[in-house]
Amino acid sequence: MSTTAGILVIDDEVQMRRLVKMTLEAEGYRVMLAETGGEGIRSAGTDRPDLVILDLGLPDMDGMNVLRNIREWSSRPVIVVSVRNTEHDIVQALDAGADDYLTKPYRPGELVARVRLALRRQTDQEEGPHLLPDGVSVDLARRTVTRDGTEIKLTATEWSLLALLVKNEGRVLTHATILREVWGPAFAEETQYTRVYVAALRKKLESDPTRPKLIVTESGVGYRLKGKT
Repeated sequence: MSTTAGILVIDDEVQMRRLVKMTLEAEGYRVMLAETGGEGIRSAGTDRPDLVILDLGLPDMDGMNVLRNIREWSSRPVIVVSVRNTEHDIVQALDAGADDYLTKPYRPGELVARVRLALRRQTDQEEGPHLLPDGVSVDLARRTVTRDGTEIKLTATEWSLLALLVKNEGRVLTHATILREVWGPAFAEETQYTRVYVAALRKKLESDPTRPKLIVTESGVGYRLKGKT
């Protein structure tokens, strides 16, 4: 993704909009601003940004409603930023389709890093190997996994879980999302499944499974697969 990518910032705080605009424009991005949910929805539809940064605390409607509206017609990345920091709020936003969640206050550099990752993921092709930490390479097209050049054998379920994480590299996937995509809707409450299979993948892929560099736990929420930095 070129650094001319367009980013829509939906936030009712004037100082926050200015800070985010200044931070992102310094990185070469084109920034559009909206201070209400309604304005943000209209801009998302007419300006077609490459990514949306969405605050949940908006004056005219809850940001969750804005997120759901955008997700009805667009798969573009949405990064939620909010002072709400409970596990319930984070899980709710991610399950509703947010690609990432940042709690205010956050460091500008962290926002830039999340933006870069979300845009890169949006343009990644499934063909070809995905190079990951610890010398791991995953080829989705060929359904192969290697570590330092040696092929690693996975069970069918382990592969399905790893492929889901790779396709969403850098994005936090909630337990419910993983269970729904890998095991099916009937298993949405069986969170022990994700823990058992993530542990199995870590044993096969990580150099030190007790200090994972590849599949990172987001406490109380789910898991994030870290890519090469």
